[in-house]
Order: sequence, then C-alpha cells, then structure tokens
Amino acid sequence: MIALYVALGIVCGILGVAFLHVLFLFALSLFVRNKDYRKANRFYRSVIIYHMRLILFFCHVKVVASGTDKLTGIKGKYLLVGNHRSDFDPIITQTGLKLKDFAFISKPENFKIPLLGKIAKKCLYLPIDRNNARNALKTIVMSAELIKNGATSYGVYPEGTRSKSVNMLPFHDGVFKIAQKAEAPVVVVGIRGSEKVHERAPWKKTVVYVDVVDVIDAETVKALSSHELSEIARAKIAAVAEGK
Repeated sequence: MIALYVALGIVCGILGVAFLHVLFLFALSLFVRNKDYRKANRFYRSVIIYHMRLILFFCHVKVVASGTDKLTGIKGKYLLVGNHRSDFDPIITQTGLKLKDFAFISKPENFKIPLLGKIAKKCLYLPIDRNNARNALKTIVMSAELIKNGATSYGVYPEGTRSKSVNMLPFHDGVFKIAQKAEAPVVVVGIRGSEKVHERAPWKKTVVYVDVVDVIDAETVKALSSHELSEIARAKIAAVAEGK
C-alpha cells in the first residue's frame, strides 16, 4: 500500500510540474504579437533551446558534432544549409552545433504548434510558403535583411521537405538567394542518422552525426549563381550524408 501511495505521489508530482510548465509557456505566448520581429528576444531564445534539449533527452538522442572549428572564422551572420531526413533535424543541428543568434526558416505548419510555435516568432524563426511564390519571396527578402543587419543567422533545408532516407531530394536553388542578397557566407552541413529517431524513440538510443562540411565564403557566394551554389552545396553534403 505504501508503494502505491509513493507511485501516485510521483505521478501527481510529474503532472503538476507538467501543468506549471504549460502554464509558463502560455504566459510567455501572451507577450508575442502578430507582427514581424526584427530583433530576437534572448530570454525567449533560451526557452526554445531548453525545450530542444528536453525533447532530445526524452527521445534518447545523442548528437555527435564535427567540423565546428570551421564556424569560428566566420565574421558576421550566415546562411546554413543541410540535408533533411527527419523532423528532428532543426533541433539536432541547433543544439548539436551549439549555434547562437540562430533561427530556422521552416514550413508554416510548424508555427501552428501550440505555444512553442508562437514563441518561435519572437526568436526570429520565419515561415516559408513554397506554394506561394510571393510569400516565399517575402521570407527570402526578410531573412536576407536580418542576416545583413546582424540580427541572426538562418538555417534552411534546400530539399524543401524530408527525404526520410539516405538519398537526398533535389535542391531548390531559390534559398541560396538569401545568402546572395545578404552578402553572407553559406555554411554547409551534413546530417546522418536522424531518420532513425522516429522508430527508436523514446525506448532506444539513437546516435546522430552532424558535420560542418564546409563554409562557402561571401565572395564566392556573390560570384556564383544560385544554381551553381546549390550544386556545389549538394555535392559537398552528398559526400558526407550519402557516403559518395
């Protein structure tokens, strides 16, 4: 009987903490307005990062990062591009590489996630509607402006959606216009193993590898076309992510 009371106490305690947690996020979301933010709120960003780490912890995901030394020589903000295998990729990339002053450009559906989707707006995360050319161009222009002004670096997946396998999908050249408009370097990242998280979490451990493959400097970005940049980046990622 004592064991039962202890178990009930633990369950009630967990539910109580979870309720307070949701209440805290709800309170934060009340201060997010329906507008385009031009500066990230550091406290809100720390909340996002905390929840990213929490998700990886409960999903039993270990991230092994390499090539991070290539980031130290970058002056100013940048555009990060990589392959896309899983919904966990943004979380894995941002926490694994310990990226600061950083946000992702993502599909509009992600901003409909209760509470966190709204809070992400205040951290300069941006939606991109690939089915609406006008809205997509607006996102490209805005993200380029924020990079150029030093507000944040951005990450985006040129495939546009998850490949869900080792083999990558074709790249959309248009996302590289962000770096060209911002006159910023492009960080090329390869990710391996993230497609296994869905089938293994939370009971089995998943090791995911994130590699900073290369940094294409701003001068090269300016000199090449968006299609040429796309081909170069894709080839560099494929050499790591697809083992080619």
